[in-house]
Amino acid sequence: MAESIRLTRRQVSGLAFVLAAATAPNLFTSLAWAAKAYDTGATDTEIKIGQPVPYSGPVSFYAAIGKTTLGYFRMLNEEQGGINGRKVTVISLDDGYSPPKVVEVTRRMVEEDGVLAIFGISGSASSASVQRYLAAKQVPQLFGFSGVHLFGDPKKSPWSVGFMPSYDFEGGTYGKYIRNSVKDPKVAILYQNDDFGRAMRAGLRKGLGDMASKIVKEESYETTDPTVDSQIVSLAATGANVLFLAAIPKPTSQAIRKCAQLGWNPLKLIQSGTASITAVLTPAGLENSIGVTTGKFLKDFGDPNWVDDAGTKTYATFMNKYVNGVNPSDILAVLGYTVAQLMAQVLKQCGDELTRANVLKQACSIKGLHSDMLLPGITLNTEPDNRFPIRQMRMARFDGKHWEVFGDLLTEQ
Repeated sequence: MAESIRLTRRQVSGLAFVLAAATAPNLFTSLAWAAKAYDTGATDTEIKIGQPVPYSGPVSFYAAIGKTTLGYFRMLNEEQGGINGRKVTVISLDDGYSPPKVVEVTRRMVEEDGVLAIFGISGSASSASVQRYLAAKQVPQLFGFSGVHLFGDPKKSPWSVGFMPSYDFEGGTYGKYIRNSVKDPKVAILYQNDDFGRAMRAGLRKGLGDMASKIVKEESYETTDPTVDSQIVSLAATGANVLFLAAIPKPTSQAIRKCAQLGWNPLKLIQSGTASITAVLTPAGLENSIGVTTGKFLKDFGDPNWVDDAGTKTYATFMNKYVNGVNPSDILAVLGYTVAQLMAQVLKQCGDELTRANVLKQACSIKGLHSDMLLPGITLNTEPDNRFPIRQMRMARFDGKHWEVFGDLLTEQ
């Protein structure tokens, strides 16, 4: 017959204490881990994010964006220990500004490199090429350089968040400017034959309202076209006094230069993504570019107006130390710096909940974020149902050396 075991109350209390002491470390460890949540691309020590960049191809000067972004996160890692104690690894691969290549490198980043999120894709067609794939994988697609409505629409693109001003807003701004500033306008349009060009053109028409009938001719071009000279010759023949260029940098430069060769001097309106003195206006000829007008939300490094500006000084120090081979005056570098600051803020807001769902949530929860190189009065804001952070602009005119900002702050309605 088995002998029964009886414990006194003191013995039971002692045993309970021993068991508690033995299990406490595991219990505390479990509680600590319960406070953290990770998806692929995040650990206790590292966050991996991916950025396709056109280091080659027709817009290879966009490499300035990628180089500046890489430098910014290197600075955070070296000077601040990363974000919330984690090193940030940016995987930056050449996409050649080719949608098939964008798909290829994005798949590699997601399926082989295991990034937490994709950010800062250049161009509407490039961004659209991976939009469905990233949504299906539930990988955040953040802060692409496109203002096409698709990337700000949570119903059509639940995993996407834009960056550039929506083309409805920006194109509409130029349409309103023509209405209010040009007597008896006759408007000619050159637009890229894709979602970007068509959306910007539609925004202009919306801003013109009942004066859309003042559009006398439109010409399109393909990104593979060697020049847009023939289109500009055709548009000049109309005698239009306004030329709207819904184009990327190279065709914009070509158009400005061709206008000068033809002796045609309409008001030339260019979209904000081409407001680069180094990449667009200098190749077009600075003399030829006098009077070119655009909407701006970023400061121009080197402009005397910002010599004593604290944000500009911070940017200058950063560029000098962390980015080689990129002119700090290049507005594309300023753009890359600003997007990097925004992406860093999102990761900071995530804290220890580094899941893809929370990254998306925080990217849709930016409130009044000031970035060093934004024009005064402009901040970054997002909500779940409005995913374009840039909602304010100022009009600016090129004087041959600098952009002169004028008029009131323009706000998305």
